[in-house]
Amino acid sequence: MERNKKTTGTVAGIVSNLVTVEVDGPVAQNEICFIIHNDERLMAEVIKVTGRNAYVQVFESTRGLKVGAKAEFEGHMLEATLGPGILSRNYDGLQNDLDKMESIFLQRGNYTDPLHRDVKWHFNPLAKTGDIVTAAAWLGEVMENSIPHKIMVPFKMDKRYVIKSIAAEGDYTVDETIAVLTDDEGRDIPVTMVQKWPVKRAVPGYSSKPRPFKLLETGVRCIDTLNPITEGGTGFIPGPFGTGKTVLQHAISKQAEADVVIIAACGERANEVVEIFSEFPKLDDPRTGRKLIERTTIIANTSNMPVAAREASVYTAMTLAEYYRAMGLKVLLMADSTSRWAQALREMSNRLEELPGPDAFPMDLSAIISNFYSRAGFVYLPNGATGSITFIGTVSPAGGNLKEPVTESTRKAARCFYGLSQERADSKRYPAIDPIDSYSKYLEYAEVQENLKKRLSESWLDNVTKAKDILLRGKEAMEQINILGDDGVPLEFHERYWKSELIDFVILQQDAFDKIDASTPMERQSYMLESVLNVTDTPFSFQNFEEVGVFFKEVINVYKQMNYLEFKSDKFNTLEADLQKFLETKKS
Repeated sequence: MERNKKTTGTVAGIVSNLVTVEVDGPVAQNEICFIIHNDERLMAEVIKVTGRNAYVQVFESTRGLKVGAKAEFEGHMLEATLGPGILSRNYDGLQNDLDKMESIFLQRGNYTDPLHRDVKWHFNPLAKTGDIVTAAAWLGEVMENSIPHKIMVPFKMDKRYVIKSIAAEGDYTVDETIAVLTDDEGRDIPVTMVQKWPVKRAVPGYSSKPRPFKLLETGVRCIDTLNPITEGGTGFIPGPFGTGKTVLQHAISKQAEADVVIIAACGERANEVVEIFSEFPKLDDPRTGRKLIERTTIIANTSNMPVAAREASVYTAMTLAEYYRAMGLKVLLMADSTSRWAQALREMSNRLEELPGPDAFPMDLSAIISNFYSRAGFVYLPNGATGSITFIGTVSPAGGNLKEPVTESTRKAARCFYGLSQERADSKRYPAIDPIDSYSKYLEYAEVQENLKKRLSESWLDNVTKAKDILLRGKEAMEQINILGDDGVPLEFHERYWKSELIDFVILQQDAFDKIDASTPMERQSYMLESVLNVTDTPFSFQNFEEVGVFFKEVINVYKQMNYLEFKSDKFNTLEADLQKFLETKKS
């Protein structure tokens, strides 16, 4: 897209954040331009080109902007700046460093550098003079907090190069040359620690992208036990307001097996974003013993920011995730909430007067969401290392309607569905994931099944299927009891209901405020599931329905105490032995 002469233009029409610019030269789709308003330069992106008119979405408020204002086109797409110093940072959707902003409120036309240019990083070379390299090849590394940050051949360099020289081990700023590469025409190209990449294009640099097969342990039992997600997998969490989407994402961010966590608050309400900024720096990282923020990047756009910035935030977050994946790291990307992103797409589509789809969303909404989700995944790098992006987004359907277009489109793209239930949230059963409606399509993969059997047990998959069946039958029994009354159904209905409650209270519900119960390793989850299923398989003898309830409440109470104890500790083993003695009293 590089041009010898910059294209300029004049503003010919303004509809909120959609501005029509009459241009005097060539422009390209998704090209960046700046509209000059007084002393301010407002960044915008080309979203449609018709003849001499370019329709641009402005990333800032257009208040006061008038027809006749000048515009300058930059000749490149919206780009993310990639280099050491991204972790522990708070960005907006355009990757402006929010901590460098001088005012309490974001000033229009005020853009900040995403990196600290004067900080020196201790560079350790991994390649040597004479090596032949291609895009994304590792030249060296620096330590970014506790993460080995690889310095790579820029992704835009799409040929084979020979390393003419590489810097010795030492301290350098991000803008100093750390290597000189020679192309096949003999031209020397200096390389620094910084590179740029268009956020709307997937980052290259991997040799293959197989189907995900490794389990990603999140520590959340209702996910790992019943509907696990894989490393490099995709999932989404739909649910009505107040059912715990944000809290669940925080729990997964803290506990999941990931090297880097990227959180995209793409248009969430201001109070939820403030909560992220205030809580994450204080959270202890159970994996490293340091602070969680040290391996986290937050990209925030509140709902009162321009709609175009909301759309940019998800793409910027994914580009940063792809950058760290190319280093051979496991990245967890959380987006809250993708409904805001879809609403931004709807607003711009409506202003362009495009043919509307269901609920006035764009006709190609499903394709846009699918293309974005496809950028996640597990990859093999040319040097044999592996990297992954596990993407979990939330959806906030209006009125809790899971049939609305954003939820339906996301369901087609994501492989895991973790539907939050208003009923479970109201009854304080957290996490409020509905165990019956939710699913993981990764359980259909033979390689995932083999991986789980090797890690856990041969009977693991059968146990999961059995637990889901008990939960479903328990729900049916409860409905019958509610309709016909306690005395109106056979005793076996009460037993069936309470066996499902045993799985619900012991396996599905979790205490995020308890140090032990907040995160459960998979080996413990497998052990506890097998223990509970042994109880549900046992035939008991009861005289009446009150006796059923009293018995299972006692069993649930003992199991819940075990959940708060160190696994296989003396107290844990004592409680387990006492439970077995208690179960013997009611065996038929």
